[in-house]
Amino acid sequence: MLSRYRTFPFAVAFAGTLLVAGAVHSATPEEPEAVVPPELSESARKTYNQGLRDARELLAKKSYGPAVSKIDELLAIRPREPQARFLKGVAQTEQGQNAVAIATFRDLIADYPELPEPYNNLAFIYAQQGDYQSARVELETAIRTAPDWAVAHENLGDVYARMAAAEYNRAATLDRSNKTAPGKLVLVRQLLAPK
Repeated sequence: MLSRYRTFPFAVAFAGTLLVAGAVHSATPEEPEAVVPPELSESARKTYNQGLRDARELLAKKSYGPAVSKIDELLAIRPREPQARFLKGVAQTEQGQNAVAIATFRDLIADYPELPEPYNNLAFIYAQQGDYQSARVELETAIRTAPDWAVAHENLGDVYARMAAAEYNRAATLDRSNKTAPGKLVLVRQLLAPK
C-alpha cells in the first residue's frame, strides 16, 4: 500500500491508498505553519495561510472545484509558492487529470528539488498506471532528499513487492515445472492484499 499524500516541509492532511490493489500508506505529521515569503504583511500572511488550510479542508472533503478555485486564488498571489502548487497537483490527481498532475509535480520539482512529496505523489500516479519502475525511481529520489522519511521507505517496499509479484508470476508462467515461484507469488499477494 503506497501512501500518496504524505508531507514533509509542508503539510497536506490526506490519507489514502496509492495503489488500488496494493495501497500506499500515508501519515500526516503535525502541520507546520506554511512558509509564506516575508514580503507579505503579517495580515496577508495570516490570510494566505488560512487559504491554504481552507484548500486542504476542501480537498479532504472531496470538494475539488472549490478547492482548485481557492488554490488558484492563492497562486495568483504567490505563483511559485510550493504548498499551493503541491495542493493543485493533489487536486488534479484526485480528479483523474494524471497528465496535468504529472506536469504540476514536475514543475514543482524543477523549482524545489529538495522536497520529497512531489516525488512521492509522482510515484503514486505511476504506480496507479502500473509503471512500477518509474514509481521506484521517484521514491528512491524522495528517499535521497529525505532519508528519514518512513513513508517513502514503506512505499518503496510496496513497489518492490509489486515488482516481485510480477516477476514471480512471469517465472511461473515461463516454467510451469517451477515449484517455488507460485508459492512466493502467493506470499507476496497476501502481503499486498488490502487489510
